[in-house]
Amino acid sequence: MDAFQNREILIGVTGGIAAYKTADLVSKLVQAGAKVTVAMTEAATKFVGPTTFEALTNRPVYQNLFEPIEHPQGEHIGLARRADLYLIAPATADFLAKAAHGHANDLVSTLMLTVTCPMFVAPAMNTEMWNKPSVKRNMRQLKEDGLNFIEPGSGWLSCGQIGAGRMAEPAEILERLRRHFEALDHD
Repeated sequence: MDAFQNREILIGVTGGIAAYKTADLVSKLVQAGAKVTVAMTEAATKFVGPTTFEALTNRPVYQNLFEPIEHPQGEHIGLARRADLYLIAPATADFLAKAAHGHANDLVSTLMLTVTCPMFVAPAMNTEMWNKPSVKRNMRQLKEDGLNFIEPGSGWLSCGQIGAGRMAEPAEILERLRRHFEALDHD
């Protein structure tokens, strides 16, 4: 049985250009047998529309804390309880700062505080941002809090430079998640 078969994977998409890669990742997860639900920040919708993720998952996309679609007690409760894994991809510098300090002012960040499943983060940002002490500090805090990081690579960035901060490729993220589920199946 494939490691993704019938796994409930919750994906939080934040406002970075790398959101287009997340659409590819979602497609690959669905094709591998996962049940995928997407939550988006308002900024994320400026890069990839919710309709893209709805078409790929055949599920609604969740964006609002206060207008439930499926869970009357709140999407942050219902989606969190259903998830086997929560992945934030891309995770912007702003999102990492909010998460490191426990801020919960949108659905994606609130889910960070309500999920009890393993959490993975795939950062993506400009090289200058990636190298800032505050970003490194926030990442250290989140690692101490138990988050699993899928480190960005180096390459062409949308700002026109080559450097670190490019979100890991969908195939790399897929493999990391596959190894996670396979390890669970062997325990």
